[in-house]
Amino acid sequence: MKFSKKSAMGLLFSLTLIAAGCGQTKPASDSDAASTSTPAATEKKLNVQVSFYPMYEFTKNVAGDLADVHTLVPAGMEPHDWEPTPQDIASIEKADVLVYNGAGMESWIDQVKDSLSNDKLVQVEASQGIDLLEGVEDGHHHGESSADVHDHDHADKATTEEHDHEHDADTEEGHSHDHGGLDPHVWLSPVLAVQEVRNIEAGLAQAAPEHAEQFKQNANAYIAKLETLDQDFKAVVSDSKRKDFITQHAAFGYLAQQYGLQQVPIAGLSPEQEPSAAQMASVIDFAKEHQVKTIFFETLVSSKVSETIASEVGAKTAVLNPIEGLTEEEIAAGLDYIGVMEQNLEALKLALNE
Repeated sequence: MKFSKKSAMGLLFSLTLIAAGCGQTKPASDSDAASTSTPAATEKKLNVQVSFYPMYEFTKNVAGDLADVHTLVPAGMEPHDWEPTPQDIASIEKADVLVYNGAGMESWIDQVKDSLSNDKLVQVEASQGIDLLEGVEDGHHHGESSADVHDHDHADKATTEEHDHEHDADTEEGHSHDHGGLDPHVWLSPVLAVQEVRNIEAGLAQAAPEHAEQFKQNANAYIAKLETLDQDFKAVVSDSKRKDFITQHAAFGYLAQQYGLQQVPIAGLSPEQEPSAAQMASVIDFAKEHQVKTIFFETLVSSKVSETIASEVGAKTAVLNPIEGLTEEEIAAGLDYIGVMEQNLEALKLALNE
């Protein structure tokens, strides 16, 4: 991390106490507004802060009406490069539970955790225990099964952690937006999403053990939906004519690995990464050689690169959503993780049978 950015983050943390002392409240994000929770009349709800949309979706379905769940990254904002304000850090400080994906998705998380003084805060790294894929930034990671994965379980530790968690020495230098070389997009595999839901269930049960059974029931009900989604993906892929697809950035490695597909990303792990001329030429050559008829783009970033390649090879464009956040239109339409994944499945079904 460059000195200027690190210094800015240090200043950000020093301002947190000032922001907390001013008694300001964070404006509700659109994902907060999507919550149907109402204040409990007889008991205090858990205050849960989550990093970005998939964590909100999973946490809200496990918590039900027993927690108020608030999303840090606002609706419609691309989360890879988002960083918390002093007000956001003050909100985390006051929380009972913090849920984040991990695997390098939240580049700011270690520095924020180090700045906190709430030793009762339960911290849930939802991707803990998942074997992580190497993330190749040159756009050539295709998501096939590979031995080159990392066990993301931290020895025999629980899936949740208290604030006194010791960090590796390299966290002192912070994280850039390259995700530390690992692919964080585990939520796009319904099977791995189940593991994230279970980790979140464990964290909520740790924070409110008296409600552990209810959290388990809620998690089971949501996992049943994820398992149905998994079966739907298996059925579509097993009957498809082709197994490859071209997408805007390398977000679908876990989904591709899960279902025996080949992801051909135009760019690397960050959706805002600009592909080189050589990368563009490579993808164009692949599309022509394999007669690819659809080039996928996504909703929260510009589709210009995908459109350029589609025009070059005579293909059309379509959305394949990495679900890093919902747009205003998606929120208004009542879409959620399951709904968007079903849309992704339909888009893939068409593209894989052209």
